[in-house]
Amino acid sequence: MPARAWLPKENPIRGVNLGGLFIVEPWMMGDEWRSMGCGDYASEFDCVRGLGQTAANAAFQKHWATWINQTDIAQIKSVGLNTIRVPLGYWIKEDLVYRDSEFWPQGGFAFLESLCRHATEAGLYIILDLHAAPGAQKAWEAFTGQMAPTPGFYQDYQYERALQFMEWLTNLAHTNPNFANVGAIQLINEPLQNRDTVQSMLNGYYPNAWKRIRALEDSLGVIPSNRLHIMMMNGLWGSGDPNEGLKGIDLSFALYDDHHYLKWSTDPPANRNAYMSHSCTNDRGGNFPTIVGEWSLATADEDGSEFDIKKADAVSWYRRWWAAQVLSYEKQRGWIFWTWKVNWINGHLEWRWGYQQAYLAGVIPKNPQEAHTYGVCSGV
Repeated sequence: MPARAWLPKENPIRGVNLGGLFIVEPWMMGDEWRSMGCGDYASEFDCVRGLGQTAANAAFQKHWATWINQTDIAQIKSVGLNTIRVPLGYWIKEDLVYRDSEFWPQGGFAFLESLCRHATEAGLYIILDLHAAPGAQKAWEAFTGQMAPTPGFYQDYQYERALQFMEWLTNLAHTNPNFANVGAIQLINEPLQNRDTVQSMLNGYYPNAWKRIRALEDSLGVIPSNRLHIMMMNGLWGSGDPNEGLKGIDLSFALYDDHHYLKWSTDPPANRNAYMSHSCTNDRGGNFPTIVGEWSLATADEDGSEFDIKKADAVSWYRRWWAAQVLSYEKQRGWIFWTWKVNWINGHLEWRWGYQQAYLAGVIPKNPQEAHTYGVCSGV
């Protein structure tokens, strides 16, 4: 069954990231990380090198089997969501790994295939995201799988590894029925926010990825209406115009990703009224169609402030702010919350980062459509 290059038409994109599954980020899953025997290490790369390949493989395979599985997919579907974005490290395609200098867990593909089979059977739209690039696209970032002192991605030989990864995902989507609901692949997550630094990405990697993805689809006999959407960070992200190097390329199946975290923003000011006003009036457009592919309920000032989740009215206020963000992002093509599941952050169960936890806490309703009934932006 070929991939169906579609976007849900009956509803906006309403989804969750499966963060922490194939790229463990210790900051948001401390108990899980320690249970894997990785508590003394800062990243996947460091843990695999420290534990040794055999022990690390066993630890990570147990994690992949249990952190997010078929039960989670069923629950994601049951709470009115229609999309999953799956962050991946390039190392899940194991022949891309330099065995003498790179240390990554092995055996992940079987779990990715199983996950996508369950999601396809559930009717969820699937976005496969190159979240952690060869060489790391940012320094000292857990989401790259390593704590690289410098970003090593922005050079031709690393682009070539990423291009092979894109061709591999494309082939899976069109030839492996377990991946039939993969409708989009993302070329790179959160590159450096400096257009001059990433110029070779904009004018080299991006157009080459488009050409090679489409050439492979042509070689497989994929008809134009079944082409994959190709996803890039939009202009608001700060890495320049994603279309800069794509002149002359048919962008009919382009898709753009915007990440919007008020926790790390200096505008608006960190207070409830300013956050609500911002979310009700902010425009996340620019490139079309845009999905707000990462956002959360995390705030700049948390414990001990008006945002403290222990306050008596915390659940009701955060429910309203969740709704305001939903209304904002559904002015575009939709949204994907970061992330589905977390465990202990800063000593407590932090539902501002976990959709599952926020739903169980009563912050998020079972049907996201309810955001349109709360009247949170009336008169704003």
